[in-house]
Amino acid sequence: MKSLRQPTLETLGLGTVHEIFQRGRLPVTAAELVDQIFGESGNRGAVVISGANGIVGAGKTMQLGSRLLPFGVPIIGLDLPGAPDGIGGQYQGLVNSFGRKRADEVMAKITRLYYDGQNLPPEIEGYRPRFLLEAIPEILDIKKAHYEVFRRAFPEIQIRSVTSGFPSAELGVGIAHPAFPHQINKIWEIVETEVSPVTKLFWSLGLVPIPVTDHWSFVLDVLFCGLTLAGLRYHRASNMPFWKIDKFIRKLMGPNPFRAHDAIGAKGANFLTWSCLHHLGKKYGALFVPTPELDERKESGQNWYPPDHFRPLVDWTMDNDEEETFRSWVLGPVIQMTSLMLHEKRSHLSHLNIIGELCAQFRRGVLAFVRDVGPDAAVRAVESYHRLHPEAADSGWYPDVFALIEGQEWQQLYVNAEHDGSVGVITIGRESYSGDVDTELNRAIDWLLAESIDRVIVTGDFHLSTQMVGADTSEFFPALTQEEKGLEISGRWSQTARRLHDEFRVSVGHINGKRCLGGFLELLMHCHYLVSTEGAALGMPEVTLPVVPGMEGCHWPFRKARAEDWPKLLNLLLSGEPVSAEEAVGWLIDFAGPTEDSLQMTWKIAAAGDQEAISRRNVRAEALSGIPTDIGLPAAGNPATEAARKAIMDCIQESCRASLPEALAVQSKHSAAFMSSRFCREGFIGTEGARIMNV
Repeated sequence: MKSLRQPTLETLGLGTVHEIFQRGRLPVTAAELVDQIFGESGNRGAVVISGANGIVGAGKTMQLGSRLLPFGVPIIGLDLPGAPDGIGGQYQGLVNSFGRKRADEVMAKITRLYYDGQNLPPEIEGYRPRFLLEAIPEILDIKKAHYEVFRRAFPEIQIRSVTSGFPSAELGVGIAHPAFPHQINKIWEIVETEVSPVTKLFWSLGLVPIPVTDHWSFVLDVLFCGLTLAGLRYHRASNMPFWKIDKFIRKLMGPNPFRAHDAIGAKGANFLTWSCLHHLGKKYGALFVPTPELDERKESGQNWYPPDHFRPLVDWTMDNDEEETFRSWVLGPVIQMTSLMLHEKRSHLSHLNIIGELCAQFRRGVLAFVRDVGPDAAVRAVESYHRLHPEAADSGWYPDVFALIEGQEWQQLYVNAEHDGSVGVITIGRESYSGDVDTELNRAIDWLLAESIDRVIVTGDFHLSTQMVGADTSEFFPALTQEEKGLEISGRWSQTARRLHDEFRVSVGHINGKRCLGGFLELLMHCHYLVSTEGAALGMPEVTLPVVPGMEGCHWPFRKARAEDWPKLLNLLLSGEPVSAEEAVGWLIDFAGPTEDSLQMTWKIAAAGDQEAISRRNVRAEALSGIPTDIGLPAAGNPATEAARKAIMDCIQESCRASLPEALAVQSKHSAAFMSSRFCREGFIGTEGARIMNV
């Protein structure tokens, strides 16, 4: 086996994606791990979540309870008497996600017990706890005493803490630190001496465990608390109000750190951020020391934002020099903190990069950002910050780490490639397609071709990307006012997609997540074959945004489908409604089945070609005629949707009437023209772009 870089799946002790296809099955199953951890069916021990009525505890009670429901694992929610009913507050979210019947079933499996903080309730013994997830307050002595109580009662119990900042070495237990919002975000930063069955169980349940090293505050909170601190230091330097600093940080990097504290609950969030920075400051120095504003709000729990009606009275603008100073105050410390984490080797580089996106709302991971600006500019940004805050120069600054930026681990943060000398596998570890993904995908293709690999599988990475939601719409912001930018994106991304069709003897797209939409579906349909696990939702939601599909979705699938199936494609494009993978077989994809069947079919096609598997649907290069112009959709009742339907239909008709070589430019022209139209600017992408970029 050869690979461009280490697959992130290997960090979980689960092998490679190539091995998954070669074996035709997943490396572990939830059923076998539940048996191993909790005992056999009918005699299972329990999961205990302590602090179950808190924000974290209640969210994780719901998340684990809903996933373990089919396996009959008892869920115990343990808390102090008088604690607010956090578990009950999660019920409506369960109903919204699963329906009332399933929500009631989940709640029925949760047993609530109360204790005095020192002695466990006697009835807990009957549930034979096997796993404790601790979510009590961030006070070290209280946590340690809590573990001792459980170990005395249940010597074999496995314990994980959800702590935001304390290392495992301080706590004496492993760590499973979840990202906010706790009931839906699937990311867990994991600290343990070796990969445990619990971590593998999380993965098998569809969660996303990410191993990190045992350092203070792990990765997420160094980035998020560090960014908050950068905003606080800028406030002290400029007196700009927090809500306005948020807007400039959002424009620059993506997150709203102060709004996030208020949304989580300022009283608890302020304390957690202060605690992380306080301990980081003790360990590393002035780079992390909290400001007086945070010291004060840690005690008061005061929100950072004033009421809405006060904000317009204190609006603020910046000239170019002020904006450059702002960048130094914000980017400098974030890049410096990143250098520290790289120096400590806190995580696989792809992990360190993606945590900022999936957990802290960075538009681009911090490593992708640094890679783009280059090592010299990154160092200059930190040096500029040190001129503003000289004390930070004395600790936690490791500029030499950026010398490795040209290595494959840095260059392939989102896309990896593996091969066994015959069949290659390209894995994409980002849920939305972006310019970074496009560039890395081209490098992966180049590498496989240079290795003389002409058979390839293209898929998600079975770890960081549990779905493929389409294009990263923030990439389109420049195209809202500059049509040539839209033309460039559509043309470049479509050319990349065509490489999967033109440059390999056999290419197979494999959909392994719960949905594949928009640009990602367009990408994978360029493969000679497209295979999906059953139940996956496939769709082209561009009409709802509204935009015109820009990666050849308006003509490529028509060239592969029978004429009698063209109305189905039109409905997919013009309604925006998804279809299940099973419904799409024969006209959009080539096979759908249970996980193992889809893996085995994908490998069979890639390894043996179409002689022993399924027939290849060829792409017709000539102009098509007879595409219907009306499929009888009811009126949308929305002028923007009607305009998008017309624009998409025009693109379908003209690009299908063109030959295959001509069609790429035709569809790019239509996509770019609509993106710069009034309807797109007033739609979701346009309003989001204005909200973020027009500060």
